[in-house]
Amino acid sequence: MLNLLHIMVARVITVAPIGFDGSIVEVESDATKSLPSLQIVGLGNKAIDEAKERVRSAITNSLLEFPKKKITINLAPAELPKNGAHYDLPIALAIMCVSGQLQQKELDNAVFAGELALDGSLRPIKGAINITQLAKQAGYSQIYLPGSNVKQASLISGIEIFGISSLKQLYLHLKKELIIQPYRSNTEKTKTTKALIPPILDDVRGQEQAKRALIISAAGHHNILLSGTPGAGKTMLAKTLVNLLPDLSDEEQIAATKIHSLAGSVDGEIIKQRPFRSPHHTASRVSIVGGGNNPKPGEISLAHTGVLFLDELPEYPRSTLETLRQPLEDKKIDVSRANSHVSYPADFMLVATMNPCPCGYFGDNTKECSCSSTQVLAYKKRLSGPLLDRIDLRVNVSRVSNEDLLNKYSLTNNQHLTALDLINKAIDIQNKRYNSSIIYNASLSNSDIKKYINLSTESKQLLLTAADKLSLSARSYFKIIKVARTIADLDSESEISTKHISEALQYRK
Repeated sequence: MLNLLHIMVARVITVAPIGFDGSIVEVESDATKSLPSLQIVGLGNKAIDEAKERVRSAITNSLLEFPKKKITINLAPAELPKNGAHYDLPIALAIMCVSGQLQQKELDNAVFAGELALDGSLRPIKGAINITQLAKQAGYSQIYLPGSNVKQASLISGIEIFGISSLKQLYLHLKKELIIQPYRSNTEKTKTTKALIPPILDDVRGQEQAKRALIISAAGHHNILLSGTPGAGKTMLAKTLVNLLPDLSDEEQIAATKIHSLAGSVDGEIIKQRPFRSPHHTASRVSIVGGGNNPKPGEISLAHTGVLFLDELPEYPRSTLETLRQPLEDKKIDVSRANSHVSYPADFMLVATMNPCPCGYFGDNTKECSCSSTQVLAYKKRLSGPLLDRIDLRVNVSRVSNEDLLNKYSLTNNQHLTALDLINKAIDIQNKRYNSSIIYNASLSNSDIKKYINLSTESKQLLLTAADKLSLSARSYFKIIKVARTIADLDSESEISTKHISEALQYRK
């Protein structure tokens, strides 16, 4: 005769972040009369397998009961890979529910995520803002997170966020023996005025052509390459670019914060300034483009909504540079592994620098180049044609004379503020023209160019003549049109004229 037992299955909801997206996960718990044990199934990684001992100690050290039964935890859907320690809290709650310490109705309509310490306290987790957004999108009204994660998660409106310090505190709250109020964010704190951190344009002596190119770059979101001898000021110029960009919008703050949280930032801070990332040329390909056994964003994604600065571009491995071609075009990076495929946004502005040759002094008026013509040619060939094609502006940066460096009058006043005003007006013109998901001229597709861009008859003829003479690729042809459109916007002119095409052509040499 069968020994019929009353079997109860408890369910707790959490989220599995997958790249920039994710999926709802049900943590199911079943208890049977058998030798006491705890088994976790459902395609979890090592961190989840190790959760067994953390959860057991956290429950008992919180003066709660760990059932003396065979406990089976299932993370559903089973085919979905699951990574991270944020499953600790929902696993503990599922065990407490199946053992009768909590009721199922006390856990319904809410999402739980948090890593447990052995004493039952909650530790911050990565990806809290992503988990919160996915919970809201799935229709849940409440989410419980470690207290240090709630400020960051509060960027997501429309869901009640509770900050929890320990498992025991949460237990008392669910039993209505302790009231925890949902976090109330001060929305004014997320609205910040951009702080101008040196260098700015006023700090740069001379280099008017390079400054002009940076203004065009910032106004139209164009990638830029600065080439010149050592000490010409390339790096200083490159670092001014992030200060020329407009403030982050609310949506951009959320996107940037989500990426940094996924990358492992658990300090709960909100990204309020445009990122400026500058990986060294010795950095690994994975650290720059993203990936790994447990995929996470790389530098190109951490630069999303901001600037990626690659100093001495030819020094980076060819394989790494070629990997940049897809994200420069698609504004995202796809990372494929044997058991997963994730995608991260990578809408960054590329600002790169390079020397004209290995020694750095080819074409310099003050110091003789020590490289042979073969070495110079080999150095330039480190950058492939398809990669260079994706860089809108290429500028030669000449050395500033010693007299100009020492002359106090060579410093300009209010040049940066004047440039910001020009850039913001040009961006407003673009927003009104497109009135869609397109924000910057650099984002225009070829079909968008036909729809939105007007060239005068003379400018068309000039562009066609230049295309034939310079043997321009189709991509270069359309890049010139987009740069010319930005120059025209800076001039507040509706039609692209020959002067705009002429200036744009200067930056393709």
